[in-house]
Amino acid sequence: MSVPLVIKLGGRVVTDNDCLQQLFSTVTRLAALRPLVLVHGGGDQVQSLLQQLGQSSHKVDGQRITPAAHMPIVAGVLAGDINTQLCAVAQQHQLLAVGLTLAAGGTVQCSQDTSRGAVGIPSPGSAQLLESLIEQNYLPIVSSIGVSAAGERLNVNADLAAAAIAQVLHADLILLTDVPGILDQHGQLIDTIHADQAADLVASGVIKDGMVVKLQAALQAAQASRRSIAVAGWQDANALTRLAKGEAAGTRVRY
Repeated sequence: MSVPLVIKLGGRVVTDNDCLQQLFSTVTRLAALRPLVLVHGGGDQVQSLLQQLGQSSHKVDGQRITPAAHMPIVAGVLAGDINTQLCAVAQQHQLLAVGLTLAAGGTVQCSQDTSRGAVGIPSPGSAQLLESLIEQNYLPIVSSIGVSAAGERLNVNADLAAAAIAQVLHADLILLTDVPGILDQHGQLIDTIHADQAADLVASGVIKDGMVVKLQAALQAAQASRRSIAVAGWQDANALTRLAKGEAAGTRVRY
């Protein structure tokens, strides 16, 4: 089996059906090149439903604070609504999608970050389930809902979840976003970020908010796999094809 590619879906693409159709046309082409696993979150949809239900929610350093009382809502949106929607679109494109959570088959283990509530800190678990599915030409689509050793459902940042899955499979990783990659203070694409540059870019405010978590996830996966990780925009099908072939596009994060 060739090296799998883990793609984390994020941003507007998971809220807009036209965008999803565009993305899955590209995913179909990528699936012909190498095995794929898709990982997704859905923070905007969670936030929207919480507001509709009169609940408040906020983020710290790009990660959502999740009270335990919110988990039925979070799990319903991520593992229910969004995951089944992604599987439905995949089926439209003749892809054999299988919807999963991080806990399925012990793929990703999670400890609880009690300072953030019902938030999980992911670490690599077992590759057996995903490898079995990939070998049979299924497309795993994994929501970022984890489970603690005590059986508590946990909300996991999807970038960090994707990094953990990439480590499980010794896979390449692409973190998709609404912009072409990680941008500098002038809005220009940063082609390459090395591990020793990351702290300065964050401290200076060049990289901030949710992009800090993406950079953290990319560094984590790059250091574990000893290969570079890509942060790229989902809109550019040609860029995604180049990345799937191991060519340059977006921002490359190197260990």
